[in-house]
Amino acid sequence: MRTALLQSSGRPGSVVENLKVLDEAADRAAAAGAGLLVAPEMFLTGYAIGDDIARLAEPADGESADAVAEIAGRHGLAIAYGYPERHGETVHNSAQLISADGSRLANYRKTHLFGCFERDHFRPGGQPVVQAELNGLTVGLMICYDVEFPENVRAHALAGTDLLVVPTAQMHPFQFVAESVIPVRAFENQMYVAYVNRVGQEGEFEFVGLSTLAGPDGVARTRAGRGEELVFADADPVALAASREANPYLKDRRPGLYGSLV
Repeated sequence: MRTALLQSSGRPGSVVENLKVLDEAADRAAAAGAGLLVAPEMFLTGYAIGDDIARLAEPADGESADAVAEIAGRHGLAIAYGYPERHGETVHNSAQLISADGSRLANYRKTHLFGCFERDHFRPGGQPVVQAELNGLTVGLMICYDVEFPENVRAHALAGTDLLVVPTAQMHPFQFVAESVIPVRAFENQMYVAYVNRVGQEGEFEFVGLSTLAGPDGVARTRAGRGEELVFADADPVALAASREANPYLKDRRPGLYGSLV
């Protein structure tokens, strides 16, 4: 499945403008044959927008989700995007996957919140593995800091995730996560990992870009630079099956030795 990574911070504070950016990217992605477009963490509203997070938060089935569904359906490709989710009085840092026919396939709430900023504005989710079937692949959702916990990604591997989609807001000086950790996560768990970042200065944060799709061989299939970009790579189920046969980490595990981890 050709996957498009939208590396952009959009227009922080403006849902309307960010939907326009997403629509334009979907048009370009569809023209390039992509079956999936992935946007960064909190793309719908912006990340460093303070109390506007709560003001702009919407339910998973809210008006903006309907707008994304319309974009997906019109361009004929699935879209994964980050947004602040309103659930009663609670706000979650969430990511949603919408299919090419506009149906909502999966919604994930970030389980590991990073720093005081996120802990002040969000409540963590409690479901570590959220998946959906898409174009012959099992797609899992995760957000940014979540992927830095090896247990988190291994849970996805054990649940059969083929392509782990990770909208992120990765900031300086932690660019080594994009450069080194993501390819290792892909290799040790025998999956594809699509890690899609914001760029530039936003409030107190400097986002570093470097979005990548890493394969099960630990090699980056594509890597963006430090500016706004739309880059592409393929997640190939045939290559994935061959890699899993050659690198049987999951088969060779000895869970009885790992009790101390929990």
